[in-house]
Amino acid sequence: MNIIPETLRAGSALAEDYVQGTDRVLELYGYHFRQTEDYKTRVERLDEMEAQRIDRQAVVHCLRIYNQQHNGHAEVMESLDRLSRSDALVIVGGQQSGLFTGQLLVIYKAATIIKAAHEAEQRLGRPVVPVFWVAGEDHDWDEVNHTYIMNGEPEAVKIKLRVQPERRNSVSYIPLSPAHKEEALLELERLLPDAEYKADVLQQVRTAFMDSQYLSDAFAKMLGQFFGRYGLVLLDSADPELRKLELPVFRRMIESNDELEAAYQMAARQIEDAGYGIQAEVAEGGANLFYINKGERLLLFKQNGVYGDRRGQVRFTKEELLEELERHPERFSNNVLTRPLMQDSLLPVLATVLGHGEISYWAITRKAFEVLGLEMPILQPRMSFTLIEPNVHKHMEGYGLTFQHILDGLEPLKDKWLSAQDSLHMEEEFAALRQELFQLYEPVIERAGRIEKGLIPLGEKNRDKIAEQLDFMEARVRAALVRKHETALRQWDLMGISLLPLGRPQERVYSIYQYTSRYGEGLVHGIMNLSLDWEHIHRTIYL
Repeated sequence: MNIIPETLRAGSALAEDYVQGTDRVLELYGYHFRQTEDYKTRVERLDEMEAQRIDRQAVVHCLRIYNQQHNGHAEVMESLDRLSRSDALVIVGGQQSGLFTGQLLVIYKAATIIKAAHEAEQRLGRPVVPVFWVAGEDHDWDEVNHTYIMNGEPEAVKIKLRVQPERRNSVSYIPLSPAHKEEALLELERLLPDAEYKADVLQQVRTAFMDSQYLSDAFAKMLGQFFGRYGLVLLDSADPELRKLELPVFRRMIESNDELEAAYQMAARQIEDAGYGIQAEVAEGGANLFYINKGERLLLFKQNGVYGDRRGQVRFTKEELLEELERHPERFSNNVLTRPLMQDSLLPVLATVLGHGEISYWAITRKAFEVLGLEMPILQPRMSFTLIEPNVHKHMEGYGLTFQHILDGLEPLKDKWLSAQDSLHMEEEFAALRQELFQLYEPVIERAGRIEKGLIPLGEKNRDKIAEQLDFMEARVRAALVRKHETALRQWDLMGISLLPLGRPQERVYSIYQYTSRYGEGLVHGIMNLSLDWEHIHRTIYL
């Protein structure tokens, strides 16, 4: 693999400034991943706050049960043994449980977590365990029920689970029927290219997928297949056994709910005052907690001391809500702003690995950490890659294109190239003919109007009809030019669909299996062999 640093715009000015260490954003976060002293300070604070977190041994016991079910590698069990030590820390990051591991960025995030943990352990001289947080409590089914594979057209084709949940329940509680799973597997088989490792990939995916009742379980098994050997511990945020341990934290969130809301709103104002946009909603009266009612995950709001959802399906006073928590902790769930607090209450988090969007909304949570007597951990950006296959690279070189050319927009360059293939200069001929038509026709219309004014609109209409015929003829000539260069234009399309599918970065669209079917699991392990490069967050990999 040939690795080249490249710029990939993230779309978040706040995250970009944080990654670069710009002075005006540091007060919004506190610690910074580029500052070595911040790691030492964070370790000291974690040691001081050990008693404030949920009992370490209870958490490890819960994680051991879960990982034995879905990620039972010897290296993972060893990581859990290390995590049980009082001096152990963690690097953690997470993602929603997408179909067939979802987007490539999931793989890159897991790799970053593992490598950052190893790097921190070497730096600090104490155990640092990698933990991946599977966001199984999230309920947005449409965000996770699909992935994309590039076919031979070329185009990005969606594979989608045809499951239609009746209610907005957590992903980890939406069952998959054998028929639905088989349908998705057959579609994957149809779309994957006939390549050296295709049979191995299909067997690997089938083993994990058909042995799972829920999408989150299959997601965990697939991640384990790639990263279990590196000791990556998995955690499902919807694990009912974990939820029992989290009860005291939910109690504190409810008891301090007004203070938490004020902290989120204050942080949001500071972010706006610094000139940045808000990346997550901070709703007036928001409790920032979900309640699961009859299989539906409802976001709670407060009004006049009463907690309820917007549609009035549930209503609790604060005392009633606390009583319900004691009876049924499994019915409570975090939202995007309280999950960071729960994560820090469960685990001795040295640092958390985040994408740019996550880095932006985490700024809203800093003061909320303080309400619960915690501190925001160090935020580390995840590694980012674009995979460039040999045939795509060949076409890029052939047309004199760079990665940045493609990011900046391929269509204008493709149109310019096609126009350059018009050796007869037909485009210029039609432009000149169109201009001459208007010049010749205007005097005719003007003179006809002297005879009778009603002839002016008739003449203009007649002129426009002739112009339409010119447009039609020019389009036919252009279509003939396209047909003549069809093979070359498909090469242009391949470059665009490969590197910027659906107008989005490759890592936000395609499944890893599109590439492991061609290059094998060695591709993932090759990425694991790359060093973390905080100066070049994004890199292109020429396969």
